[in-house]
Amino acid sequence: MSKDAYIHKVLPGSPGGPLLFVFHGTGGDESQLLSLGRDLVPDATIVSPRGDVAEIGAARFFRRTGEGVYDMDDLSRATDKMAGFIKAHIEAAKPSSVLGLGYSNGANILASVVLAAPDLFDAAVLMHPLIPFEPEVKGSLAGRRILVTAGKRDPICPPNLTSRLEAYLRADGADVTVEWHDGGHEVRPNEIEAARRLFAGMPVEGA
Repeated sequence: MSKDAYIHKVLPGSPGGPLLFVFHGTGGDESQLLSLGRDLVPDATIVSPRGDVAEIGAARFFRRTGEGVYDMDDLSRATDKMAGFIKAHIEAAKPSSVLGLGYSNGANILASVVLAAPDLFDAAVLMHPLIPFEPEVKGSLAGRRILVTAGKRDPICPPNLTSRLEAYLRADGADVTVEWHDGGHEVRPNEIEAARRLFAGMPVEGA
């Protein structure tokens, strides 16, 4: 798979340092999370792809037939394509660690890739993911650090499904942290600080 399989932006970081992939939410684009990524991991090279599916003009990473109802065939297509895109960038960068950050639809494609190819990411932040199906992990998540953030009153991602995803990840060996807030689907400061803590604990260049 090509490094250019998706329209994307790259913010260069320290050579051989961390490689951070960021994935926007529905209606966002490749610029949405760049500044957040730079704030969280200042020395990282940041890669931000744009979703290749349009839903009434809004960019997404895979198709759905309704709110919370996924086109599973297209999710499988998107997962394979994204995993190839990520691998190509990793092979070119040879980073010290590989990190992922996704919000909403971006968290969903990141989660799907993590489940399908557990060896790709050292750590991942899933902000308000919605996984309404029983995931199948292809391998083991042992040693992988995953942060899930969620709103207790999120109308898009019900808390019970967040808790179910946490249980799936833990059962497959992931080191999982869940950060809640009392609101809905919006990202709040405590989520960002939790992401900062997770990434700060990763290996640094030369370590």
